[in-house]
Amino acid sequence: MPSEPLVADHVLEFPGGYTRTTGPVIGRFLTELRDGRIVGVRTAAGRVLVPPLEYDPDSGDAVTGEYVEVGPAGTVTAWTWVETPLEQHPLDRPFAWALIRLDGADTALVHAVDAGNAKALEAGTRVRPVWSTNRRGHITDISYFAPEVTKIVSPVKAAYKITASRSLTHFLEGVKRGVFVGCRCANCHKVYVPYRLSCPECGIAITDEVELPDTGTITTFAINNLPDPRAPEVPFVSAYILLDGADVPMIALVGGVPAHQVRQGMRVRAEWVPEAERTLSMSNIRWFTPTGEPDAEL
Repeated sequence: MPSEPLVADHVLEFPGGYTRTTGPVIGRFLTELRDGRIVGVRTAAGRVLVPPLEYDPDSGDAVTGEYVEVGPAGTVTAWTWVETPLEQHPLDRPFAWALIRLDGADTALVHAVDAGNAKALEAGTRVRPVWSTNRRGHITDISYFAPEVTKIVSPVKAAYKITASRSLTHFLEGVKRGVFVGCRCANCHKVYVPYRLSCPECGIAITDEVELPDTGTITTFAINNLPDPRAPEVPFVSAYILLDGADVPMIALVGGVPAHQVRQGMRVRAEWVPEAERTLSMSNIRWFTPTGEPDAEL
């Protein structure tokens, strides 16, 4: 008895290819594809079948022979995602097999949809055919369908210069030293930060300078889901922080805590970049992080 099973390789092949006639209905459909059009056939009941059939699947009666141009756009009714295409698949990248009901048709056509990723596709997605450059009367004359353009990415960049005022320059000089420079109005006694030269409430000049600590309380905040190069992660939190001793809050990023754990009244402290890296910029403060103290009452 042989110790290993006997295995033989066989190949089933039709030399020259398997040839069959298409008939008048499918032949018309494929001819129109070669010419860059998609047609269906109308049944006696008035339904338009795409791809066309020789007989009405509901009644079994022969179709009318009336051909109707449909599409080329259509709507995805159902789909399944192919993450790892095989060699024989129409695309060499992830794609979807989809049922597509072309405009003017009553039945759906199965074809590939190049949506880029699975999240970009859903039932109801509008698609259009991308035609092959070498059409020959075959279903592959439509290379694939692609979603209609519903959004575009427009690069946005505005370059401009800001000349810092005397008060802002003085404030940033303090930030470079690792302190927040504010000021106190002699009339209403409110303490403002950043430093300014006049009181916005009283309208009088301010000459009383105050150095504030780098701790404070979050008064309100927003969770942001768009990337920001300054943020520690996405989502990130931007918050109004009332520094201890100040009467108006300043806006800054919050880090060192998951976004969903940030809350009003949370006590925070500025996280500074190393002194050797500081410039006349608010980037000297990476963000504010929780101090671990009990929340303040607002």
